[in-house]
Formats: sequence, structure tokens, C-alpha cells
Amino acid sequence: MPPEIGKGVGAVVRHRAVRVLWGAAALVLVAGCSSGSETGPPAGTPSPTASSAASSPASSAVPAVRVAGTLTEDLESPWGLAALPGGDLLVSSRDERTITRVDGRTGGKTRVGGVPGVVPRGEGGLMGLAWRDGWVYAYLTAESDNRIVRMRYGDGGGDRLGPPQVILSGIPKGVVHNGGRIAFGPDGMLYAGTGERGETGLAQSVESLGGKILRMTPEGKPAPGNPFPGSVVYSYGHRNVQGLAWDGDGRLWAAEFGQNTWDELNLIRPGANYGWPKAEGRAGVSGFVDPVAQWRTSEASPSGIAYAGGAIWMAGLRGERLWRVPLSGAERSGDPEAFLVEEHGRLRTVLAAGDGRLWLTTSETDTRGTPGAGDDKILRLEVR
Repeated sequence: MPPEIGKGVGAVVRHRAVRVLWGAAALVLVAGCSSGSETGPPAGTPSPTASSAASSPASSAVPAVRVAGTLTEDLESPWGLAALPGGDLLVSSRDERTITRVDGRTGGKTRVGGVPGVVPRGEGGLMGLAWRDGWVYAYLTAESDNRIVRMRYGDGGGDRLGPPQVILSGIPKGVVHNGGRIAFGPDGMLYAGTGERGETGLAQSVESLGGKILRMTPEGKPAPGNPFPGSVVYSYGHRNVQGLAWDGDGRLWAAEFGQNTWDELNLIRPGANYGWPKAEGRAGVSGFVDPVAQWRTSEASPSGIAYAGGAIWMAGLRGERLWRVPLSGAERSGDPEAFLVEEHGRLRTVLAAGDGRLWLTTSETDTRGTPGAGDDKILRLEVR
């Protein structure tokens, strides 16, 4: 059985400072550091629009989440995470270019195959995963571009992946800002978050697939009702989208990296312009949609997000924390709260597991962390 989390922090010596503990769960509720990309220098000033649970006595009276244990460990550069029927998980290795099945009860690992054509470099490689009707979908960096493929999985063939079929190509690639998150929405369409590869002008061009949220059929065609006829572009003006999730009423939320000032959580509207590079964070400029929540780039570097318990949960890379953003409909109902600060290192992907549970992956082996014993891991979280 995998080792359990929550028995103190002395078992592994790391560089992180643990400041506040909630009993045996070792729940840390204080602020640390982040950046506007997946790494970078801290901005140094506190955010007036994001607070940790430790800084708010009312919100810290009862912890909203606890680490119940470790599902599995010793993963290499985990990035995407997808749930299978029955509760098992698929996890991608960005740099190893492989997909592994993880038993949702025991944590046992089975490698189901490598994905040909992946060219890892910088922030690119084998990234987001999604599962639908016997197909595994993957967002990957190829030789010339980022693209989305799908592969048959199962169908009597056991734990084996079929050959990849490209359903969408031509997404701009770079050493940085490759986006990479994919997910099926409640409408049955496939959504993808992309980046502008460091070429900021791409975000404002609806002719480019870079710096966008895309919406397509499972076959990769423009989805019915898209705002730009004949295009998979759903929203634009994004810098680097790595988080997608839908709330209980079917509204789409997205997290993206800022540059030097603000990271963002946005409520996504079809055809809307989110401002980059002309606006970063709340700008109050006509024609641009302002974020619902924003963080100094020293606090976040947001990657995956999930919706559970009336809130968006957002994993932070350089920030090394899990943010909770309480919602009331389409608006924020309270200040964001930070959990697990500097306790488990860089956090990449968070996935709702039902029944008040979350899966959370660490990201210490992605060349930008400080790996310790057992890294990287999938953690079991319980939401209260």
C-alpha cells in the first residue's frame, strides 16, 4: 500500500518552511512565493485581492480541505490526469512521453504505452489528458506545433493504447507558454487551453490558435455554436491557460499565468476578449473581461483547477499551494484561501473525484522543483 500522508513533516527533509499545522493532517495555511510563468523571481508585494486562510481568523476556524493520504508516488514529470469509469486514473509524463494507469484504490501503476511524436522541450511535451467513450485524448508538443490526438484504449485490447490520430494541429509551440489543459465540458464538446508561446500578439488574433480557449467536437471540428464561424476559437486574449473546470451550473472557469503582476481566474464567455497583452489582471478597460480573482505572481503560477464544494480549487506551481475560491453563481463569494502552503512543493493538477474528494498531483520532477523521497505523487484530499 502507498505511504500515508499526514504523519508530520519530519520524514522528508526539504527546503520548504511549514508554519501552521492542522493536527495529524499537517495542513498548512500560510502564504509563500510564486511567479508569472512556471518559475521566476517573486514580485515581493502582497495581493489586495487574494488572502491565505492563515491571515483571516474567521476563515481559518475550520480547515476546508485535508490530505487523507498518498495514492501513489515515484511519478516522473506528471502533467495530465484523467478519470476512468470505475475510479482508476490515467496520468501523463510530460518528459517521458508515457501514460500510466493508476489504480484508484491501491495506487498500483501500469504503464499503458508511450505516445509517438512527442518532442519534450521546456514547458512542452505530453501534457493534458481526457477520456471519452473508449478514447484517450492528449495535448502534446510535436516537432512543429502543439496538437491534440486521440488513441483507442481498451476495447478488448487490455491496458494498451492504440496509435494516435491527430484531431487538431497548428497550435503554436514554444519553450514556454504552451498551455496544454484539455477537458470535456457538460455539452460533450472538447475544450483546450493554449498559450501564446511568448509571442504576445498571437493572443489578440482570432486567426491564431495561440493564447486561446478552444472548443471542438470529439473529432476536432469547430463545435456548433462557436462564436467565430468555422473556427475552434472560443475565447481569446489569454497568455497561458492551464486550468479548465465547470461549476455546478455549467459555467466554464479558467486559470492562466500572468507575466509580472497578476495571475488570473476567469469566468469564460464565448467570444470574449480577456485582454492579454494589453491588460493583465483587473484593468477596467472597455472590451476586455476582468478576472473574478487575481493573485500577485509571487503567490500562484496557476495550473490545473477543479470545482468541488461550491468553490474552485486551483493548484499553484511556484506558489506551492492549493487555492480555494468560494463562488456564488458567477461571482466570488469570499476571499481566496490558501492551503498546503510549501508542504508538498509545486502543485500541478487537481481533479474532482466526487463525494467531497479531490486528486492532487505534485510537480517536483519537472526540472524546476526540488524532488524529495517519493516525488512525484498523487495525493488524496477530502473537502469539508
